[in-house]
Amino acid sequence: MTKRVAILISGGGSNMVSLVKSMTGDHPARPVLVVSNDPKAGGLDKAQALGVPTAVVDHRPFGRDRAAFEAALQKVLADARPDIICLAGFMRILTPEFTARWAGRMLNIHPSLLPKYKGLHTHARALEAGDREHGCTVHEVTAELDGGPVLGQARLDIGPDDTPDTLAARLLPLEHALYPAVLRRYAAGDRTPVSLSAK
Repeated sequence: MTKRVAILISGGGSNMVSLVKSMTGDHPARPVLVVSNDPKAGGLDKAQALGVPTAVVDHRPFGRDRAAFEAALQKVLADARPDIICLAGFMRILTPEFTARWAGRMLNIHPSLLPKYKGLHTHARALEAGDREHGCTVHEVTAELDGGPVLGQARLDIGPDDTPDTLAARLLPLEHALYPAVLRRYAAGDRTPVSLSAK
């Protein structure tokens, strides 16, 4: 049975695009909705151009009431009936209540080799630490920020002239390869981790 996938974004949606474009042919999943917390997110137009329905749940009117925001988000998701949720640059921290509701059905991509560098500014932190390699991780979402089971990682070597910006740019193609590879496997019921590296 084909899995239904909802993708949550906050910005340009480049990882969303790679996920949507991958879900064709014999892929075990199909995109049913792209949701953003920002009505101006560039990814919304990209999703519509790809023929995927979109929705907006603007977090700003809810202020600090995360429960109310998530209730509105949950209603939009419930209408789409997804089997899997993919967070793709979704810049809102979700409550334990929300993550528990979708336990075992929600994925996220994070720009570091978890468990290193949870949270923000991962590229700068890897450089400051003198790391020789950097990468990205796809993991199941749990109540712990960037802390769920790892389902895949992609690695690249850090060069002597790398900056946070160059690292981010070099990592993006790996993100676009890793996330679809993990989703295909995950949607088929296989949680064996995927491992990629830059050539």
